[in-house]
Amino acid sequence: MASILGDTICAIHPDRQSVARCPSCQQFFCGECITEYKGELTCANCLKSSVEEVIVAPKVKRVVHLMPFFQIGVALFLVWLLFYLVAGTLADIPDEFHDGTIWE
Repeated sequence: MASILGDTICAIHPDRQSVARCPSCQQFFCGECITEYKGELTCANCLKSSVEEVIVAPKVKRVVHLMPFFQIGVALFLVWLLFYLVAGTLADIPDEFHDGTIWE
């Protein structure tokens, strides 16, 4: 493996010899371009994408957990609106209809 690293150059700095290979993207990098994250060597691009996954994923999960409450709220509002409209329609019926005198 040492001979492979000795023959390669950094993917970002073509004038520098590589010292490590990123396990995610399989590219070679110099000591300045590679870093250790969670016990593993990684390049800046792979580190950025892994950190974005960690940051973005919980926000999506929070929205998913709130979705049933939102759906219940919308359902209760629609039931209330239907009840309100039906009650308003029944209240608009003239009193004579209820007494039975409208048909006479």
